[in-house]
Amino acid sequence: MNAPAALEAGPAMPLVQTFDMLSESQRAAMKRIVAHDAAPAPQIEFTTPASMFTCPERFALEQQHLFRARAVPLAVSALVAEPGTAMGHDALGIPLIISRDKQGEIHVFLNACQHKGAKLLESCDPVKSARMTCPYHAWTFGLDGKLIAVARPETFANLDKSSRNLAELPAREHGGIIWVMLDRTAEPDFSPLVPDLASDLEALDLPRLHVYGRKRFEIAANWKLVLEPFLEGYHVQRLHAQTVGPMFADVPNVVDLLGPTIRQISGKANFTPADLDIAGENIHKTVTTVYNMFPNCVIITSPWYVSVMLLHPRAADHTTVEYHMLTRAKPDNPKAEELYAKSYAMILNVFGNEDFRAAEISHAGLSTGALDTCVYSGLEASIATYYGVLDSYLP
Repeated sequence: MNAPAALEAGPAMPLVQTFDMLSESQRAAMKRIVAHDAAPAPQIEFTTPASMFTCPERFALEQQHLFRARAVPLAVSALVAEPGTAMGHDALGIPLIISRDKQGEIHVFLNACQHKGAKLLESCDPVKSARMTCPYHAWTFGLDGKLIAVARPETFANLDKSSRNLAELPAREHGGIIWVMLDRTAEPDFSPLVPDLASDLEALDLPRLHVYGRKRFEIAANWKLVLEPFLEGYHVQRLHAQTVGPMFADVPNVVDLLGPTIRQISGKANFTPADLDIAGENIHKTVTTVYNMFPNCVIITSPWYVSVMLLHPRAADHTTVEYHMLTRAKPDNPKAEELYAKSYAMILNVFGNEDFRAAEISHAGLSTGALDTCVYSGLEASIATYYGVLDSYLP
């Protein structure tokens, strides 16, 4: 899709990213993309037990050792970009609060008033506010979690307000993503947050992008089946034959590990290495980059937006996906709004009605017991890489 002239420049940041604006690591990886007519047809021999997608005991093991033992991606920083912003978060099945205090520091709290546990924020939409007040008995907390005021304090004997601050979870921002330790009794482990990943995401301006749209999907499938399409290109020309498939080639990606995160880079259809040398060219029209941020976040570049998905496992057969479409600026004219609206409708259709549907029908079939193992092709080699990382965290 060609951009309207109104999108070619903007006051905050350039609305077209070129090759030279990327990180050194991103540029080096793109230089390794070969012309499609010279791309190999790789072969691998790799299978997984079908039970890893359907077994409740396996799901419980992953919850304990992947999602509770170390930090996981929770949300997009841009949702609470301004100091003095807070929002509820319940996609994990755990009531949480994400806030940015007036000093700009990010916090993640358990969404429970320290009087009787009532949820302070019932909405998952960001709100600007200097404080949070419990709807039950009007106890009031600051965005830093400190208890500010108690209704009728004279009726409490020896109440120490400093001992009744909100329960806070260890959290950090890294490259525009908020990471959290969901088990506040565990030793904080932020080891997946490696500098190379932050450098890449900073180069994409992810921390400074605008949240154009967000949508929640409830998917009747194991979270790994939801993730798998974003780890391989084997399905693209088949599952997406009537939508985005013709835009991509049936060739392997350039793959790197940034800590446990898998970065996949691929040229669009008819790519040649000389395309990287076109001065002023929008690099995301030429190359697509996908980050599978371990264990549950997917970031995908597109010419005029970036997709960010958080995959929250709820049960062995249930995944909540929070999708975000981020743009380099808020649309400020009809042509920009038309471009973004069409892009948003298109991507929701592709992900919702194709990728997520594929996960559901796969889970339904695996649940019959018809397969003992799943088998993978050379165009799905990143799935084997991902499961190698995943298994290294399990006992």
